[in-house]
Amino acid sequence: MPDVLKVKNMVFYAYHGLRSDDKLKGQQFEVDVEARLDLRPSGASDCVDDTVDVNLLYDIVEEVVLEGDFNLLEAIAEHVAEALLNKLKIEEVLVRVRKPHPPIRGIASEIEVEIVRKAL
Repeated sequence: MPDVLKVKNMVFYAYHGLRSDDKLKGQQFEVDVEARLDLRPSGASDCVDDTVDVNLLYDIVEEVVLEGDFNLLEAIAEHVAEALLNKLKIEEVLVRVRKPHPPIRGIASEIEVEIVRKAL
């Protein structure tokens, strides 16, 4: 199994959702990424060129979340995973997308979607 590089709880304010007021008012979204790859080369070289640059990873996630137009958390997660696999040298990625304080009937602290995708 490959090693894991994690970036947790990236927070963005975006305008996604099924309801028109979600897209009008916006709300907070939280994203976790677990990139699976071999970290031995960067561990030995101590060089960022041999690993995933977490600033670039963040920029990719930010672009998808802020520039996309999505109804579902599932779609956000899918597009984040696809972008990361296409732009970074990773074998597999786990993406979690959360919406704190979701506008649902009843009490729930958050809704979360988790997907795992592999490079082709």
